Amino acid sequence: MNTSAITPIETDAVIVGAGPVGLFQVFELGLLEIKAHVIDSLTAVGGQCVELYPDKPIYDIPAVPMCTGQELTDSLLKQIAPFGATFHLGQEVTLVKKRDDGRFDLETSMGTRFITKTIFIAAGVGSFQPRTIKVDGIEKFDNQQLFYRVKDPARFEGRNIVICGGGDSALDWALNLHGKAESVILIHRREEFRAAPASVAKMRELCEQLEMQLLIGQVTGFEEADDTLTEIKVTGADGVTRRLPLDDLLVFFGLSPKLGPIAEWGLDIERKQLTVDTEKFETNIPGIFAVGDINTYPGKKKLILSGFHEAALAAFGAAPYIFPDKKIHMQYTTTSPKLHKVLGVESPVFD
Repeated sequence: MNTSAITPIETDAVIVGAGPVGLFQVFELGLLEIKAHVIDSLTAVGGQCVELYPDKPIYDIPAVPMCTGQELTDSLLKQIAPFGATFHLGQEVTLVKKRDDGRFDLETSMGTRFITKTIFIAAGVGSFQPRTIKVDGIEKFDNQQLFYRVKDPARFEGRNIVICGGGDSALDWALNLHGKAESVILIHRREEFRAAPASVAKMRELCEQLEMQLLIGQVTGFEEADDTLTEIKVTGADGVTRRLPLDDLLVFFGLSPKLGPIAEWGLDIERKQLTVDTEKFETNIPGIFAVGDINTYPGKKKLILSGFHEAALAAFGAAPYIFPDKKIHMQYTTTSPKLHKVLGVESPVFD
């Protein structure tokens, strides 16, 4: 892709990370009339909350006795709706470079380019990358016959599919592709699964009906012919290695966080976290802020509510870069007619 031909988006703020803290950063910036663009490596908003535990309860969000990760994300999206943030999902930031005019050039893996006055890193514990299968040489088939994500389910219709994994993604795709693929074989290293019980029960029922197959073991090798993956070798708990013909291999071993390209931006890093001050949560590079689990400072606690607090102070810390000639006054959403207008709500009348 010729990225130089793509006109950069000029903006006041770019937020890297669309988890709860990144979403709340949109809100805090919005109250100061700063519009943001949000980038995330995942294809949906919600970050770790949605990707790793969408249905698990969270009990420590102030004034919310209990909510799931998905419910928290949905509520935050509703809360930030008035501010019209633009989301750029399924892409990583690959380049950040300071410009002569004090702003930043920023580019993503999809070739999206920005010129921004400020950057807010709300990347949690880093960008989530699929855990890869550890078989020497098999990576040559990445995105040809070896897949860690399903972008086009129709791609697998009529093909002999082997799926590795024991979580929800593995079970969901095994059940989804059943009846569409020519055959589906599920491989898991043990009898116990981490997936929803209903999905496991359905999979076992299909296996009993000989409409699907389950093998307990691990992939330990493969065979190829004419640069095409033809067979995998599966070693079972009994030590016996079996050869399994296939057309495509889908691997769902979960996601692991990596700091990724952020490590190359010239930011001060301590134990894979970005060091910040506690006044503005600014990094060592003026104009770049870090909020949430990605940052570290004396007394840091990795809590969502701490990230919300950090986002508020970061927004005020960024305002002078965006409005250098404007004095920023602290206002309250309860009483400020200006904020009511920004939020699109009617100002209450107090007796």
